[in-house]
Amino acid sequence: MAKTVTLRLDDEVYSVFLEAAKAENRPLSNLIETAALSRIREQQFVDDAEMSGILANENLLKRLKKGARDAETGKGRFVD
Repeated sequence: MAKTVTLRLDDEVYSVFLEAAKAENRPLSNLIETAALSRIREQQFVDDAEMSGILANENLLKRLKKGARDAETGKGRFVD
C-alpha cells in the first residue's frame, strides 16, 4: 500500500520541481519519487565499468573477502 509523506520545500525548489514534472508530463510526486530512487541506486550500486575494475583487482578481492569473513566472525573493531 502506498504511503503519504509530507515534504517541505522552499518556493524556489518547488518551482524547479514543478517545472520539471510539467516538462515530463507527470505528477510532481512521481518526479520526486523517481529522482530520489535514482539517486539512492547511484550511491548504493556500482556501474558496469566500476565493477569490472573491482573484479579485475585480485588484491582488492582478497581483502574484501577477508573483511567479509572477519565481519561474519566478529573479528576486529568496527567504528561507526
